[in-house]
Amino acid sequence: MVCEKNNNVEHDFLTDPIETEIDGEWLKAKGTTLGADNGIGVATELAILADDSIEHGPLECLFTVDEETGLTGAFALKEGFLSGDILLNLDSEDEGELFIGCAGGIDSVAEFTYKEVEVPAGYFFFKVEVKGLKGGHSGGDIHLGRGNANKILNRFLTRVSEKHDFYLCEINGGNLRNAIPREAYAICAVPEDAKHDVRTELNIFTSEVENELAVTEPDLKLLLESEAPRQTAIDQDTTARLLKALYAVHHGVYAMSQDIPGLVETSTNLASVKMKPDHTIRIETSQRSSILSARDDMANTVRATFRLAGAKVTFGDGYPGWKPNPHSAILQVAAESYKRLFGEEAKVKAIHAGLECGLFLDKYPTLDMVSFGPTMTGVHSPDERLHIPSVEKFWKHLLDILANVPAVK
Repeated sequence: MVCEKNNNVEHDFLTDPIETEIDGEWLKAKGTTLGADNGIGVATELAILADDSIEHGPLECLFTVDEETGLTGAFALKEGFLSGDILLNLDSEDEGELFIGCAGGIDSVAEFTYKEVEVPAGYFFFKVEVKGLKGGHSGGDIHLGRGNANKILNRFLTRVSEKHDFYLCEINGGNLRNAIPREAYAICAVPEDAKHDVRTELNIFTSEVENELAVTEPDLKLLLESEAPRQTAIDQDTTARLLKALYAVHHGVYAMSQDIPGLVETSTNLASVKMKPDHTIRIETSQRSSILSARDDMANTVRATFRLAGAKVTFGDGYPGWKPNPHSAILQVAAESYKRLFGEEAKVKAIHAGLECGLFLDKYPTLDMVSFGPTMTGVHSPDERLHIPSVEKFWKHLLDILANVPAVK
């Protein structure tokens, strides 16, 4: 699961249980991610294995580790490990939709090295914080126009730095490469006589951003409070290059699919900005595309932006996409099952998010695959919730598919 929590919540994901609550037809957690993504898929497979009365043919259940943080389990899957030739992927979030394709992706990491310098006497120290954003999945939600906390924070810091002598003491935003950052903060210093101007500037800036994001981010908050003096800060040259790079680097949708209306083809997520103990500032981004060359072009664009600012840039292990096969036999079984059970057509789609199916197909080229699941919203954020009635429909649909899989040739 993606382990995200609100800043005001005390929770250790390694030791503390998830506190759940039911809100109408929805199951959710208190201030943390729920883990339905992808705990519901794991629970479903275990429930099938535990029930000998369920009708199915020869069955394998594949569980992978680290799907959310690098796909390491799927990467480690060996050829010959699986014997089946049909794969039902239970990692989708919209009941009634059958997914037959996904984007590939790659991570790009930029690192700035900096020197510590002393902050002169007579400076006002303050903390500015961006809160209340919706965040969400950097693939499935990237087209919704939601705010990026790192981008918003950087806009304000840039304004202040262009008007006043400016020291950046600390910066922190976002957490995970596949989550749109919801919160970010920075601790800064300006001359004492500039503090009122900074507060005024924040009020003006807040009004502007609230107007820009009035529909998508109604709960956006920008907060400024005085901070205890710091002895040192990041050197001003590195600060200037960092702020310019964060301003210039693209975030969001880059291109829409020319083949499938409404499908994002290529995007990039400015995921996190973190200070490390070894005097480096680490910036994590992720690029996605349904076209391999476009994915790599987007990653190279991000790399060029940070290199121009003097950062070192490295790429992670990319993962392939899953090209849709509208003539899939298991898709036909799943679609006919849904129509028979519920009296309506399932929607057949491709998704901009990354699924392990691309890696599975890379190692097992003859696999016939379809991905589906119950309805979840707000995944990868503390707003995550699971629609309880959709779980029942998902379960019935899955069992009916299993009972009819032998019809697939």
